[in-house]
Amino acid sequence: MRAGSDGGALLRRTVFFVYLLLVVRLLIFKYPLEMLAETAALWQKETVLEGLRTANFTLFKTIRMYIRYSDRLNSFENLAGNVAAFVPFGILLPWEERRYAVFFRVMANAFVFTLGIELFQLLSGFGAFDVDDILLNCAGAALGWILGRLTALTFGVCGAHDAGC
Repeated sequence: MRAGSDGGALLRRTVFFVYLLLVVRLLIFKYPLEMLAETAALWQKETVLEGLRTANFTLFKTIRMYIRYSDRLNSFENLAGNVAAFVPFGILLPWEERRYAVFFRVMANAFVFTLGIELFQLLSGFGAFDVDDILLNCAGAALGWILGRLTALTFGVCGAHDAGC
């Protein structure tokens, strides 16, 4: 946290936390509560085995499928949505904590957060594990970091996205 900005630091931390909650809601708890409750009630060890069977561990497999069947599937929405959902991550994390202004740290955190979501989906049955989602989410975080950095440089904003200011 930045010295002398307790109120601002609390606001930044709260905004980032609310954003993370929205992402979890959007990606994990996207189905009606009744459906999630039923999935949870029916969970067995076989749920994980089924998740492993249907998981995509091949990079670009889902992306290629969406491109190939772009006329029949909601391909653009899925691809763009996976990127767009994490653009705020790349903007807000450095804004929330200056030590995360470094690109590598933003990407490492985006990767770990996204991997956690994908593993939860795999283990819980509340979705499907897809390595392409990790790639697209991290691309969104990278885009967000670039946009945040360009904004900071353009408007001379010191702090967020500036490790050397």
